[in-house]
Amino acid sequence: MDQGVNRLSYFFLGLGIGVAIGLLFAPKSGEETRRLIRDKAEEGREFVKKRAEEVKEAAASYIEKGKQAVARQRDQLAAAIEAGKRAYQEAVGRSPQPESSEG
Repeated sequence: MDQGVNRLSYFFLGLGIGVAIGLLFAPKSGEETRRLIRDKAEEGREFVKKRAEEVKEAAASYIEKGKQAVARQRDQLAAAIEAGKRAYQEAVGRSPQPESSEG
């Protein structure tokens, strides 16, 4: 995710430099310059909006994968604990008994 933030920073740096150079060297009227600035700002907003949506989708995907991994590990741990209990009970000569609901 740091790489995406880094790219976004470089984009805005390049955008700012490009606009500044364009304003300095382009012989345009004030109205044309304002329109150019407005258009570039809109492009920047659209880029940020698009990137934010992509990051949001990627984060949601990673979160879902993490939840699935945790659930798998939890199930494996529960199965291992249960197998350990059965093995212990068999080793001490008792048959496994169902867990009671009493505390």
